[in-house]
Amino acid sequence: MMGWLLLLAIALVTALLLWRTGYPRKLWTIPATALMLGAAGYAWQGSPGLAGHPVAAERQRGQVDPDLVALRDAMFGRFNFAYSYFVAADAMTRVGAPGQATNVMIGAVRKAPQDGALWTGLGLALAEHDGMQVSPASRFAFERAMTLWPQHPGPPFFLGLALIREGKFAEARPWWAKAVALTPEKASYRDELLVRLFLLDRLLEAKAKQDGAATQPAPSPKP
Repeated sequence: MMGWLLLLAIALVTALLLWRTGYPRKLWTIPATALMLGAAGYAWQGSPGLAGHPVAAERQRGQVDPDLVALRDAMFGRFNFAYSYFVAADAMTRVGAPGQATNVMIGAVRKAPQDGALWTGLGLALAEHDGMQVSPASRFAFERAMTLWPQHPGPPFFLGLALIREGKFAEARPWWAKAVALTPEKASYRDELLVRLFLLDRLLEAKAKQDGAATQPAPSPKP
């Protein structure tokens, strides 16, 4: 219960901050989406009995977040070689066939082994296929993407996203910070990355406070 109260407090503080700083109202859906993602990940992490259960992983399949698709398109471009494979993999995910989505991306990197966007897509597909976990194969794909495109923010961002979906918020934070650092100042998606990083930091702060309160010794009873 305390965790949900903290998340509610974060949401209220975020809304107040956005209002006081004059953040455009038409873009408020961006931080709202990011906060919902963090809340979902927190709920998953807060239920260790369900996190490794195959039924829980199955519920995540068949869902493709349109906001993340738009962000991916902004980062990697549309109507190019990689885009057609992303569309095909998304279609497989929507029909509940993550294995086929992974096969689509494997075929893609075989045809274009120097394309960092495709290796990033493979890393994300493997993580989703493996029950929302960054498996060794998934991490290899992400690392390959970052080796090929070391100055592109896409690979570290989506690695961070995969880690957040796994519930590893602290481990995801450096990757999202790196993605922001690599993003050009005038990039259309920079503000969205900044908002997501801001909300992740608030979530980590709230969790640290909660953990600190939980570890404090109880006061000694009065004689």
